[in-house]
Amino acid sequence: MSQDLSLREEVERELGWEPIVRSAEIGVGVKDGVVTLMGTVASYSAKLAAEHAAVRVRGVKAISSQLEVKPAGPAERSDADIAWAAANVLAWNTLVPSGRIHVHVSHGHITLEGSVDWRFQLTAAEEAVVNLAGVTGLTNLVTVCPAVPAEDLKNDIETALAREVEAVARRIIVEVTHDRVKLWGCVGSWAEREDVEQAAWSVPGVHEVSNHITVQSALTAIAAI
Repeated sequence: MSQDLSLREEVERELGWEPIVRSAEIGVGVKDGVVTLMGTVASYSAKLAAEHAAVRVRGVKAISSQLEVKPAGPAERSDADIAWAAANVLAWNTLVPSGRIHVHVSHGHITLEGSVDWRFQLTAAEEAVVNLAGVTGLTNLVTVCPAVPAEDLKNDIETALAREVEAVARRIIVEVTHDRVKLWGCVGSWAEREDVEQAAWSVPGVHEVSNHITVQSALTAIAAI
């Protein structure tokens, strides 16, 4: 059995474990470790769940998601209804600063704009609206504002990496320019790559993270230590 065929079967198996994903409606293609997801799903949250399930599989180097969101029946909503629901759910969320995030909706696609002081507030705003009925996509343009000296930011990120992803921290190079971060290095799975990025985002003052970390097989990654 070829490596791509084996990886395809592993991805299909992982999709089958996702309760909100109808795995039979999703086609999976794999070439050189790059997974393509195809088909139609009933909600944006189902699309995200399918994508997250695929990246959890060891050996996946990248995801090309061609999944289309088509709400049907009770899940269908007008843009005005979605905008009203999104504005209200943000207003009721205690983690989202009041009045600092604005919502725009076009054909079910939500765009969030504004600024916050912490990364967790940006994430909270996104998580508050993704599961609303009728949502077909999300663009989060909310920015994180506080200014932190670049040297302090670099030290804080390296400390966070050592604490949260200790197994791969010493294979990661952190570059900081003002409040923008670049990550370089090599890890053994796409999930580890995401964990490193999330650790960097957890540091106050980070405005942008460019993730240039490559994913190699476990054996290759170990050999590179």
